[in-house]
Amino acid sequence: MLSYVVRRMAGLIPTLLIIITVSFLILRLTPGGPFDQEQTLSPAVRANLEHAYGLDQPLLRQYFGYLRHLAQGDFGASLREPDFTVGELIRQGLPVSATLGLGAVLLALLTGIPAGILAALWRRRAADFALSALSALALALPSFVVGPLLALIFALTLHWLPVAGWESGQLRYLILPAITLALPVAAALMRITHASLLDVLSSPFVRSARARGLGPVRVLLRHALPPALLPVVSYLGPAIAFVVTGSLVVETVFGLPGTGRFLVQGAIDRDYPLVMGMVVVYSLLTLVLNFLVDLAYGWLDPGARHA
Repeated sequence: MLSYVVRRMAGLIPTLLIIITVSFLILRLTPGGPFDQEQTLSPAVRANLEHAYGLDQPLLRQYFGYLRHLAQGDFGASLREPDFTVGELIRQGLPVSATLGLGAVLLALLTGIPAGILAALWRRRAADFALSALSALALALPSFVVGPLLALIFALTLHWLPVAGWESGQLRYLILPAITLALPVAAALMRITHASLLDVLSSPFVRSARARGLGPVRVLLRHALPPALLPVVSYLGPAIAFVVTGSLVVETVFGLPGTGRFLVQGAIDRDYPLVMGMVVVYSLLTLVLNFLVDLAYGWLDPGARHA
């Protein structure tokens, strides 16, 4: 298991470096600049600003300079928010985004997997067809449609929850965004669990367990469920990436002060350090969480550790 962990960890840094390099080049080589919207700037003032932020240096020198500062934990200063560093802006929004993402993943796991188990146990019954139809609907509707629809029902009509916004320490502001973000993931988990469990329940070793007189609950929990969850664990990597990227839209829809607004606004304003800081943080979170998923898969399936 230790060698498996070391092999997985060895791929994290090169992958992160490739993401940083590609993102840096795309930002800098795209036409336009962070000060192009300032129509009143004279050429001399523009040149001074570019010199102050190092934008007049050769591209390779800017790149290696950014890597040097990044290795020291310095994301640089925001070009459009001069009173804040990128690190300070990230520390402001990351707790909200992390809470939203963690809540969405937990909600998807707690609803999608049990629903898939029930659909497999109630095969070809009304509940199976109903759950399958609901999962297809959840996968078909995009978050920018589901979010306003939930706000219309539970906030504007029933007045149970706030429409949007954020108050520190008030988790009720995260309920509708978390549900919006979790719905497609829960639907996918339900369908994967359903198909995988049906396949495992028809396996010879499950039939042998039943022939030995074991109860249905023991057969399900001890013999059928662990191998059936392997595809679910494999899907958690893409699911985490979906939650990370989907939170940008959900935060915008519900007006949450997370890091998503900084990435969107930074991209509009061509704020290079801010966008790069967001890319590094989101990429690092995604890679670490995928690494944990790989460890869980290796623990559940010993064959994967020796492949």
